[in-house]
Amino acid sequence: MNKTLLALYGLKWNPFAPGVPAEALHVSSRIDSFCRRVRHLIAEGGFAVVTGEPGTGKSACLRILAEQLAAERDVMVGMISRPQANIADFYREMGDLFGVQLRPHNRWGGAKILRQSWQAHIDSALSRPVLIVDEAQEMTPPVLSELRLLTSAKLDSYILLTVVLAGDARLVERLRSNEFLPLDSRIRVRLPMERATPETLQACLRHLSHQAGAPALMTPEVIATLADHAQGNLRSLMIMADELLAAAVERQAERIDEALLFEACALAPQPKAVAGRRR
Repeated sequence: MNKTLLALYGLKWNPFAPGVPAEALHVSSRIDSFCRRVRHLIAEGGFAVVTGEPGTGKSACLRILAEQLAAERDVMVGMISRPQANIADFYREMGDLFGVQLRPHNRWGGAKILRQSWQAHIDSALSRPVLIVDEAQEMTPPVLSELRLLTSAKLDSYILLTVVLAGDARLVERLRSNEFLPLDSRIRVRLPMERATPETLQACLRHLSHQAGAPALMTPEVIATLADHAQGNLRSLMIMADELLAAAVERQAERIDEALLFEACALAPQPKAVAGRRR
């Protein structure tokens, strides 16, 4: 961590950087409900989906979920790193994630070994393994279909895996297509991420500053102004806050106040309505 941040503000880490510890992320009531439903889902398996525009917090939601699942006893979690892979590479990564050796050219054998390993885990832990896929809109149709077929057994009456997909509007459109209606009909838990309200964005800034060890890092006026200008986008909010923090360090400011805000970001205050104004 930048030692200047620690010296000036007593921060444990940059609260506005992408690498904020998962346990310090702000958990809204909707995300908490989604994570709780997924934790219940692993007893029976199935699909869960997080969708939303870029910057609305899908990846953060997955990080929160992964953190909570890691705290559960005997829960096996794998996270796909290359959703755009072809089927051969998909099997290679699945074998690596779940600790089995697969021959990608033998899809029947690979599927059999994977399913046997998942069943062995179910028998020992009484819970389904979990596969998390971020940027799932990048998955090719053959891989997405292969994943659906891999997860079920006994004429679709027995589920071997819990799968959590996250993606933008392209994933939503794909799931609505005739080709993927069989997958869409199997989704048991859904979380559509919407643009956050200014109140939610303000709560997020306060929470992150407090978790990082500097609850008074920003004045309430700055927090409110940033939340208004972010237009409901969490990523935009974090980028603006990070720029302000860098400006505060450069100027050796005691805290981030409105003067620094307007100087560093050239943000004009929101105009106030004037009652009874006439033309």
